[in-house]
Amino acid sequence: MPVANAEIAEQLDKIADLLDIEGANPFRVRAYRRAARLVEGLPRAVADMLASGEDLDDLPGIGRDLADKIGVIAKGGHLPLLDQLASEVTPGITELLRLPGLGPKRVHLLQETLGIDSIAKLEAAAKTGRLREVPGIGPGTEARVLRAIAAGAAATPRTKLAAAEQIALPLLAHIAGTPGVALAEVAGSFRRRRETVGDLDIVVAAASGQEVMRRFTGYENVAEVVEQGPTRATVRLRNGLQVDLRVVAEASYGAALMYFTGSKAHNIALRQLAVERGWKLNEYGLFQGEKLLAGRTEAELYRRLGLATVPPELREDQGEVDAARRGRLPHLVTLGDIRGDLHVHTTGSDGTASVAEMAAAARARGYAYMAITDHSPRMAMVHGLDPRRLGRQIDEIERLNAKLSGFTVLASIEVDILEDGSLDLPDEALRRLDLVVGAVHSRFNLPQAKQTERLLRAMDNRLLSIVAHPTGRMINERPAYDIDVERVLRGAAERGCALEVNAQPDRLDLADTHCRLAKELGAKVAISTDAHAPAQLDFMRFGLDQARRGWLEPADVLNTRDLAGLRAALRRRR
Repeated sequence: MPVANAEIAEQLDKIADLLDIEGANPFRVRAYRRAARLVEGLPRAVADMLASGEDLDDLPGIGRDLADKIGVIAKGGHLPLLDQLASEVTPGITELLRLPGLGPKRVHLLQETLGIDSIAKLEAAAKTGRLREVPGIGPGTEARVLRAIAAGAAATPRTKLAAAEQIALPLLAHIAGTPGVALAEVAGSFRRRRETVGDLDIVVAAASGQEVMRRFTGYENVAEVVEQGPTRATVRLRNGLQVDLRVVAEASYGAALMYFTGSKAHNIALRQLAVERGWKLNEYGLFQGEKLLAGRTEAELYRRLGLATVPPELREDQGEVDAARRGRLPHLVTLGDIRGDLHVHTTGSDGTASVAEMAAAARARGYAYMAITDHSPRMAMVHGLDPRRLGRQIDEIERLNAKLSGFTVLASIEVDILEDGSLDLPDEALRRLDLVVGAVHSRFNLPQAKQTERLLRAMDNRLLSIVAHPTGRMINERPAYDIDVERVLRGAAERGCALEVNAQPDRLDLADTHCRLAKELGAKVAISTDAHAPAQLDFMRFGLDQARRGWLEPADVLNTRDLAGLRAALRRRR
């Protein structure tokens, strides 16, 4: 049975983690991690590529041996290497890896220094202060470890939205192809585009549920049928994700979709509006006594309640019901509003494609411009650009632009923000660029005051245009570093420096709540993909999800401007 790209990437990451714990060759570890990111970002399923006869070793950075391993996983096979590596580490080690802030190297150090190979041993060491005997671990890390354990962070994490999408959409297509199905949609937190999902909810409109249930429970990725009835069923997929299915009549489809989309708080607010009118709202419709007033579509339900239709991303009971009543819902930013991508990598540092190839991919997506933002020299492991190599890349971009019509490649860089807030390249090198993207890639453990000042001092440099992935978090892997987010957002607004909504599925940074706060404080954002390969330009939709959940409109987003408008905004900053 075919395996989703996200599941393949998960196994490659697990191999990389186990190799890292064992102290394997760093280049081998990095090869598996890069392969995981590449597979995760592919626009097509690996299983489909193999079925059409494509060679996986044609993919950038994928050799024959790694291609064969990816092929085995994609076809539902199991890698002996994974079993071998797993047998060489204590079972509790994999639980330690789930704790935010404990990467493979630190887990290896804990085991070597204190013999810690389980959550219980880690907790005991943290409570007695012994963790501080490990180099690089101080009271702050110790406290974060205890908080993470108390919060159950070592439990199986929620599924990232991008991974859930790769699982949900083929399953939805499978169900929608059932004879008699009129409508079908994935609801729940997936439809609200939350950054992670706990399970999947699917709502189907059909005259009869019998054939739908048979097709659903017989899906090839189902590992266990937990519950099954005439109109509802629950299954657990092979990767552990739970899926709930509900079949309703077409007359109730809108009500069921609204109910199962949630959030619970939003639904309670709507039910209260119905009660105030003497009506009843539930998953079957809006009723006055036994009379059905509305239920076929969400739009008619909202209309009967005196509301504009609330986009699913806003249904969190955070003021959207009142805004819908008063006709003040935001006109949320869409993919069609985006005119370019302002954070893209090439083979100049750790990307897999050339400047020209990335430009062609951006142009094919209808963009007017794209910024090349390879790393600066501090990122030595990815061969970051020094002033001389940066100058050569700028010359290359100028030659390419001379050949292009209707599309412009912008010269930029992702420059490291150093511990003191200075930038990793001299101003004279940065002045030749169209814009400068800055980011923190080190010293994540600074105290809040110092980390906050670090970002504010960086933004004091008027050459800095955008702060990339501003909180540094990696979903399910690394918590945000400790900053005063409001102070940083306010500082960005005061200085005219934009903050990035990084669309990489592992980051999605800024978070949705920070996007909304940025809007309230007047700080502009740039939604960018941080793409390291052409296919990753399609990650833009995940950044848009964050922005939309944060109530952002086109005017709030830097890269909704045409090229002239973007250049004008950048000149005002400088």
